[in-house]
Amino acid sequence: MTIDPIKLTQYSHGAGCGCKIAPGVLDEILKSSIAVPDNKKLLVGNSSKDDAAVYELGNGIALISTTDFFMPVVDDPFDFGRIAAANSISDIYAMGGTPVLAIAILGWPVGTLTAELAQRVVDGGRTVCQEAGIPLAGGHSIDSPEPIFGLAVNGLVAIEHLKRNNTAQDADYLFLTKPLGVGILSTAQKRGLLKDDHSSRMIKQMTSLNNLGEALGKIQGVTAMTDVTGFGLLGHLIEMAEGSGLSAEIYYNRIPLIDGVSEYINQRISPDATFRNWNSYNNKVKFESGVNVMEAFTVLPDPQTNGGLLFSVRENSVEPVKKLLQKAELNVFAEPIGKMISQNEKTVYVHP
Repeated sequence: MTIDPIKLTQYSHGAGCGCKIAPGVLDEILKSSIAVPDNKKLLVGNSSKDDAAVYELGNGIALISTTDFFMPVVDDPFDFGRIAAANSISDIYAMGGTPVLAIAILGWPVGTLTAELAQRVVDGGRTVCQEAGIPLAGGHSIDSPEPIFGLAVNGLVAIEHLKRNNTAQDADYLFLTKPLGVGILSTAQKRGLLKDDHSSRMIKQMTSLNNLGEALGKIQGVTAMTDVTGFGLLGHLIEMAEGSGLSAEIYYNRIPLIDGVSEYINQRISPDATFRNWNSYNNKVKFESGVNVMEAFTVLPDPQTNGGLLFSVRENSVEPVKKLLQKAELNVFAEPIGKMISQNEKTVYVHP
């Protein structure tokens, strides 16, 4: 008798960054009447919607502190650990920093899934931490109804290289370093419809470190940066534009998709979080004539797990950025996908 392998995604109601609470709901949760005293050393905190907290240490150096965790986005426990770790570390890179230390966050249904599977998850996380050059130095675990894994990560950055998501400037060019479609593919996997070659591409993307952010942080003309995760490209671009007091225009046909995604879009496969995202910000987006609205609606709010870096660049720094992308063998992402524009009626305008 053969025993079917454990499929972790069957033990979670969400998947990866698709577990994130929708932007509109999160805004309600974060509202508070409690007065918070000023702290001059807290350079980035709850007053903005940035990727991590930043605290000045002195001598021009700051500490970046972040945490991220979620339920399984793939079935294999080792790959789940790798993906969750890469996604957690990404926030450090998205602010131009260098990760230095991580601790693990583990929730495990010990009465349902074996400790050996949990050990594989942690080992996956440990492997990616080694790739990033940092120790997985400890952590905390609980018995929980659904499997959960992630990291709390600390990093360092020279304050002059710190990148925020709300400092873009009018006429900046927009770049994206990974294709979209992870949420669509992971939903196809959960339904047992994902082809093996598409699965390997999805896993490769979600386990790839966004360490290019460290180098981008040193380019002065990179004015703002974030990583695309659970709110989809539109959600994170809206945060960048609104935080900067601007609007943005993007060109849909320039936005890269993971190979094979269109096949699942044609089957009308998308995660529930896509609709939650869209309902949170649809009044801020305008699709211009000529856009394939059905496809764009599925792709642009699609929640990404360890998605690419989205960043804005002054015109005089576009060439250095292109050279950096080409050096990193990311030539396909060396053309801008859009531009920041002066604040308009809508926050994002989607052109063909």
